[in-house]
Amino acid sequence: MNQKPTFTDTLRKIFKGVLDPIGAFLNRTGLTPNAITLLGLAGTTVGAYLLATGNMTIGGIVIFLFVIVDAFDGTMARLRGEPSDFGAFVDSVSDRYAEFVTFGGLLYYFLSQENYNGVMMTFFATAGSVLVSYVKARAEGLGFTAKVGILTRVERYIVLIPLLIFNQPFIAVSIIAVLGNITAVQRIYNVRAQGRERMRKVKENKEYIH
Repeated sequence: MNQKPTFTDTLRKIFKGVLDPIGAFLNRTGLTPNAITLLGLAGTTVGAYLLATGNMTIGGIVIFLFVIVDAFDGTMARLRGEPSDFGAFVDSVSDRYAEFVTFGGLLYYFLSQENYNGVMMTFFATAGSVLVSYVKARAEGLGFTAKVGILTRVERYIVLIPLLIFNQPFIAVSIIAVLGNITAVQRIYNVRAQGRERMRKVKENKEYIH
């Protein structure tokens, strides 16, 4: 089943002229793609600490800066001519940890404020974000694709970062909680359709053989 390019794919094409020169420069400094990945995670952790202490605007800006840093690892690997499965694996795992620590910072903040609605919305936002990624990974492990959905990782940050900068963490986690879980369900139904199509083809082949 053919799927349209995702919003993330479109952004990569649009900003390729910016990412490539900076990625080439970073390669010349001797930094590796995995080092950039881990640097992005470390910076996001600092941002999450700021969120936990209630510094939403500064925390949001720090996370924004290091999300941009993290965007260069794949570009660097491609320019080196050595993109690897392990590098992609490290990047994916790092992305999940970055989301965990970000939501962890927000969870701590809401607990310190005794804002239990915020705590629950943060829990559901975390669950939705994890499920969106897990459904995609599990689907690809079974030979399907699952890139559809209204709130993939890039869109989650587009929602999260501006609202943090404007000190609206509850609105941010509430939107992600709702739309993230809707996205997971969209992907589940998309994989279900692919599974039915695969079974139909298998059945047709068996009938043809007989």
